[in-house]
Amino acid sequence: MDRSISSQRRIVNAVMLSLSGICTVLVIGVLFFILGYLLVHGAKSLTPGFFTNLPKPAGETGGGMANAIVGSGKVLLVATLLGVPVGFLAGVFLAEYSGKAFAFLIRYVVDLLNGVPSIVIGIFAYAIVVRPLKHFSALAGGVALGIMMIPIAVRTTEEFLRAIPDSLREGAMALGATKARTIFTVVVPAAISGLTSGMMLNLARVAGETAPLLFTALGNMFWSRGWLEPIATLPVMIYNYAIAPEEDLHQQAWAAGFVLLTLVLVINVTARLIISRGPAASRR
Repeated sequence: MDRSISSQRRIVNAVMLSLSGICTVLVIGVLFFILGYLLVHGAKSLTPGFFTNLPKPAGETGGGMANAIVGSGKVLLVATLLGVPVGFLAGVFLAEYSGKAFAFLIRYVVDLLNGVPSIVIGIFAYAIVVRPLKHFSALAGGVALGIMMIPIAVRTTEEFLRAIPDSLREGAMALGATKARTIFTVVVPAAISGLTSGMMLNLARVAGETAPLLFTALGNMFWSRGWLEPIATLPVMIYNYAIAPEEDLHQQAWAAGFVLLTLVLVINVTARLIISRGPAASRR
């Protein structure tokens, strides 16, 4: 009887382990299939000129997306400067200062904000930035993406700060440090690897958003001067090229998709490496 039960357990274990392995391979395979598909269809356009040239006029082949690559960088910079500080400080308040009832309310509101569709945030940014300025701009696009970054930055900051042992706080305050000094000189440095990786994952999440930028940044076939003009971004260029009738533009859209996905993948892998090294760094 015991041998029969042991045999059944081994069979069940082998079956479940095999299924888990197959599912893992499928998940990884989907990612590499998408990357490969994008590369195969956009390989002809992945030339040095794709990264250095402006788009060609309608009807001409060739050109690149240098303006969209730079434009995405500018919009993401504005989003980071807006979303990360606000989310970080709100997360510090939730983790270190707020009471249980008030913290529950704030978390609930933050979760609701995180669930708002991106197109709605785009319309909101259009109303508060584009209409008063009377034109689309990199600033408006950055505000839209920055609003999307706030809820994730809040929850990420709170979770990583709460993971720091209370003994560190007690030790610093026992030496005479104020609570604010304890937080920003002891607690935050101890959680810096997790906070950094969380913000990087947050940035990767909004890097591919298209809907908010259609209402705010709009697009531009040329270089955009400053921060208060319409600006090209990779997601919007991919959308515009994908619905265009020319085959050359389709190939450039595939190439841009590959570049964007590769960028997001690199950010995610870097963030995971930082997280994996964080606990070891903290113990030292």
